[in-house]
Amino acid sequence: MTATNTTTARKLTGNIGAEITGIDLRSSISEIDAADLRDCLAKHQVIFLPDQHLDLEQQKALTSVFGPALQLPYVTPMDAEPEIIRVYRGAEEKGGVFGGDWHSDFSFLEVPPSGSVLNAHTLPPYGGDTLWASQAAAWDALPDALQDLLLGRDAIHVGKPYGVKWAPPVKEQSGAGIKMSRGDPTADEEMKHPAVLQNPVTGRRMLYLNPTYVTRLDGLSEAESAPLLDQIQRHVTRPEFCIRHPWKPGTIAVWDNLATQHYAVNDYQGHERLMYRTTFSGLSPRDMAALPDKAPRVAAE
Repeated sequence: MTATNTTTARKLTGNIGAEITGIDLRSSISEIDAADLRDCLAKHQVIFLPDQHLDLEQQKALTSVFGPALQLPYVTPMDAEPEIIRVYRGAEEKGGVFGGDWHSDFSFLEVPPSGSVLNAHTLPPYGGDTLWASQAAAWDALPDALQDLLLGRDAIHVGKPYGVKWAPPVKEQSGAGIKMSRGDPTADEEMKHPAVLQNPVTGRRMLYLNPTYVTRLDGLSEAESAPLLDQIQRHVTRPEFCIRHPWKPGTIAVWDNLATQHYAVNDYQGHERLMYRTTFSGLSPRDMAALPDKAPRVAAE
């Protein structure tokens, strides 16, 4: 365990995730603690703060530690709270769940979210875990031939769940607990982002790919890209690069959206689940592009 001012960070796996204790987020967050939280997030990619039980104003204050609040498109926020999404699934709802596939949030936007804060409120008696995968650890272990293929190359992203061409079947869509806009043809427009990024704090390179929004690699067709992207995705989601988090009421999770993919597990039918989510902005993927002539640096333990 490593003491960092008033906070303590405990690694939860070898490659991703840390539990942060020694700080009460219901009180004013000092600049020193804010800097520690940002450093921990950069190093561990997702951090968990147990037993916080934040109200919405306190959650917004925590979010501002990491960057300016961002209102997400296509998802209806709470009334009078444009920065907050009520991530709710009722006991009677069937079908898919919000975030129920591996993805990096809204990667098809010109400037995707830098990260998000999720506040656990009401939980089922079992299930409802969330998984995160480290795209930095996956890059480090990626075969040289694939690294050479990706470094300096763009990937093509489109907003498949919100567009027309790739709209998911109704039975796979999330239920009435979250209101979403779909069928927008502009969401099918292609957006280019670097396939490999470099974290400006740690210097680590990391993949920026995900199966929900990436359709192909620049310079290759969808058919040519598909086996490569499938191989890379199987590699990214190997267990050693992932963390599976069982929620408890009052736990806060903060994740780096540009360094991770995540997946909401749909295994609690017949029970309700309520979380509150805020999102923050930051650098664009283009600002973080990993260039072939820049040697990678691995974050210190």
